[in-house]
Amino acid sequence: MKVILRNHVDGLGKKGDVVDVADGFGRNFLVPSGNALLATKGAMDQAAAMRRARDLKDTRDREAAQTVAGILVATPIVISMRAGAGGKLFGSVGTADISEAISAQVGAEVDRRKINLDEPLRSLGTFDVPVKLHSDVQFTVSVEIKASES
Repeated sequence: MKVILRNHVDGLGKKGDVVDVADGFGRNFLVPSGNALLATKGAMDQAAAMRRARDLKDTRDREAAQTVAGILVATPIVISMRAGAGGKLFGSVGTADISEAISAQVGAEVDRRKINLDEPLRSLGTFDVPVKLHSDVQFTVSVEIKASES
């Protein structure tokens, strides 16, 4: 059964893709849930329009992500935290803290879910934190954690 995806479906395709699926999967899940529609002649024209719109949006998103990446790679992000003896922080610095610091210091909005930290940062120093703003735009941000004065 050929269907046209109306939304991104993991493991199957993106919006506007024409895919061949098992009859039961298409008839019992994809079509009733609104994730796909049957591939008829009129629907194929609609799918082409969806793909063009998706490609335009993807291009705009990639260009915006590259602009933000250029700014963030050149600018180290400084975060002040209270620290004890030996440079150990009282608390930790997570993705939300890094996202807020980027917003405050650079003015660029970066979703915390786009920042890839294996575990929160718990000591003073400079860290390279990977960020993935778009499937084609991945880079590292230099995050410097300093001891606050108070």
